[in-house]
Amino acid sequence: MYVNYFQSPLGRMIAWNDENALYYLDFVQEDREKRLENYLNGIKPVKGSNALTERLFSQLGEYFSGKRREFDIPLKLYGGTFQMAVWAGLMYIPYGETRTYGQLAAMLGKPRASRAVGGANHNNPVSVIVPCHRVIGASGRLTGYGGGLEKKEFLLKLEETHRA
Repeated sequence: MYVNYFQSPLGRMIAWNDENALYYLDFVQEDREKRLENYLNGIKPVKGSNALTERLFSQLGEYFSGKRREFDIPLKLYGGTFQMAVWAGLMYIPYGETRTYGQLAAMLGKPRASRAVGGANHNNPVSVIVPCHRVIGASGRLTGYGGGLEKKEFLLKLEETHRA
């Protein structure tokens, strides 16, 4: 397992991957370090990169420059059944569009589970690529984003600008 840092326009991101898949990608924040440790269940990565790391960083650079709308990085996600369903559902929200927590819950066949969707969204282990930033409150307002609402706003504006 390798750990590397990518410098995005929103600050450093930390990526954990092996030769075959990306396990974790998030903005570096002290309060989220424990989350990372818990998610990977004690696995200790080593500094180093490989072909997948290079491909990931290239695609992130293209995304942040407005040249990429979809990623083709293989993912290895760990979570409960409902979390995995939510994370898979996020992948169906098109670039430059948003859905509410309630809409995502309904799409998953659980129309009364918008709070649970919010919880799963909050625990998304792969920021940007699994686009949890595309989920908004029922009122249309930006709500909840582990990286901070200013990052969510930036990502949505980036996608809106390059959608056409």
